[in-house]
Amino acid sequence: MPALIVEATESTLPEQKKSLKFLEKRNNLAEQKKTKKAKKQTLKSTNPSDTDINTLIQQYQAGRYGNAEKLAASLTKRFPNHQFGWKVLGVILQQTGKIRESLVPNQKAAALFPQDAEAHSNLGITLQGLGRLNEAEASLRQAIALIPDCAEAHYNLGIMLQELGRLDEAEASYRQATALKPGYAEAYNNLGNTLLELGRLEEAAASFRQALDLEPDYAQAHSSFGIALYRSGALEEAEASCRKAIALNSDFTAGYMPLLFIQSSSNFEHTSYLKDALSYAKSIRGEISSRFSEWSCAREPERLRIGLVSGDFSNHPVGYFLEGLLAQFNSSSLELYAYPTKLLEDELTTRIKPYFSYWSPLLGKSDQEAAQLIYNDKIHILIDLSGHTANNRLPIFAWKPAPIQVSWLGYWASSGVPEMDYILGDPFVTPNNEAAHFIEKIWQLPESYLCFTEPNVALEVMPLPALSAGVITFGCFNKLVKMTDEVVSLRSKILNIIPGSKLFLKNDQLQYASERNKVLSRFAAHGIGADQLILEGPSPRAEYLASYNRVDIALSPYPYGGGTTSAEGLWMGVPVLTKRGDYFLSHLGESIAHNTGLSDWIAADEDEYIAKAVQFSSDLDGLMKLRAGLREQVLASPLFDAPRFARHFERAVWSMWSKWQVKT
Repeated sequence: MPALIVEATESTLPEQKKSLKFLEKRNNLAEQKKTKKAKKQTLKSTNPSDTDINTLIQQYQAGRYGNAEKLAASLTKRFPNHQFGWKVLGVILQQTGKIRESLVPNQKAAALFPQDAEAHSNLGITLQGLGRLNEAEASLRQAIALIPDCAEAHYNLGIMLQELGRLDEAEASYRQATALKPGYAEAYNNLGNTLLELGRLEEAAASFRQALDLEPDYAQAHSSFGIALYRSGALEEAEASCRKAIALNSDFTAGYMPLLFIQSSSNFEHTSYLKDALSYAKSIRGEISSRFSEWSCAREPERLRIGLVSGDFSNHPVGYFLEGLLAQFNSSSLELYAYPTKLLEDELTTRIKPYFSYWSPLLGKSDQEAAQLIYNDKIHILIDLSGHTANNRLPIFAWKPAPIQVSWLGYWASSGVPEMDYILGDPFVTPNNEAAHFIEKIWQLPESYLCFTEPNVALEVMPLPALSAGVITFGCFNKLVKMTDEVVSLRSKILNIIPGSKLFLKNDQLQYASERNKVLSRFAAHGIGADQLILEGPSPRAEYLASYNRVDIALSPYPYGGGTTSAEGLWMGVPVLTKRGDYFLSHLGESIAHNTGLSDWIAADEDEYIAKAVQFSSDLDGLMKLRAGLREQVLASPLFDAPRFARHFERAVWSMWSKWQVKT
């Protein structure tokens, strides 16, 4: 069946829906039967009958996939040199999540009828699911070469290109699919998802609306549209769109992920959030035949086996916070197992792979197969690094493949999965008086729950820019979705109070004129002119970090504050002003400030936020001295001190294990 994959940070990946036109075309039997009259008798003995074919088609179209699989398998045995049975069997196995098993039937189908574009397309999808990307692309392009006007083949190629991060090519493939088949709602949905990743919100929203015009009850498109609305700041409409997706399709469990992400990042109310999180957990339990309740991992191990499940072992905030820690465990009492959930790898992936004893991608594996793999690896503690963000595999945790399961790093709220034992936090992000926010038990690290890896870039901290510019430049390099109306109002008050002050905003969306104009308009409503705003799009990492040399003070948004951007800014000598919150995500700035010796940069409320901005910006000598020594200060702090953090982390997981031993 179609499978929706959810981004990240909160973006979505493509819905995979294989072309089944051959069920209508009867696998080109009409063409195959155009033989000479003398061969009719031979064909009867080597080809399946119309009755065989019709029965199989009826079972498939009725959704009786178990029966259809048996019938297709029977045809492959009775007519091994006829393509139809192999082709149907391959597609059924694909659609029921048996990706590895679908490889041989799809290979057979393509080999028996090399001119069948759909067979090559189906084979490409299987190869993609198995991570054999070069072969997958070749198969999909072969399908297009055979039938250039096959919309489904262009659509399937778009899926692969999108997952590889080749977004411009993916956009072109989806646009070709919609041009060839104007009623192709799935292609419009995936085109919208690609445009979301490219930061083109208006075009993405238009593509989702087109999908919904074609299919008003298309649950995936409502969910995707919800993400677009969220990113544009329409939070209530975004939540409503996600809820409609779930209401339309009770089996659409992936629809809960953007809903939970949106709730956890804005206007968080833990009772409502937990209700939806538990509904998500209930929805995935229907796929679980029996969870593990006994484990064969060593009870008295010399080294604890720690499994990490993530789609972000790459140049991603999770990767930046993980790399320095992993480097500390080469000779420790921990043995690391990686379970990547995503195809894309980069130079950071290459750097961290050697830190793991085993690297076992979960691509092409069902949740049950993945859980069995982890169970067979005899993992002691399994850690989820994604939560309800893109490329997560939370349903695996519902199988309970490890005796202890932990949520950490990539998410900031409860998973909702009862089999998740702990959420790893610290005294600031997970204070004990907020334990009711989670179904997991809170396990606090003593200082920081984060440890940022020093950027591998040779950059010096330059002198305070206000000294040469003559004015204060505030900065924020966070996503625009974090800049709520309240944040715009507060920043405008600061800019209006401090003569000549400027605000430097930099992020992916600002490469587009439409987004820049929106920002200008929002600030203009508060009396802030374009001359007070510096708006820039993305840059390569080194240039991006160097941009902090143009910022005097960073203003963290709220309630969704900066994490990676704050750590990067501090490393570049830029202090970060933050506001105190009342739940995990809104506490993030507090944790960073306390753990870098900047607790006086935490404001209790908006009035104090403004007062501190004015106070700090009026003391250029103080800012200059702080900037000169800030990198050295933060590198020695819990936020950057990897050996220190590793000791805390190692002690925590061993304590979890000791506690489990006592209980069992």
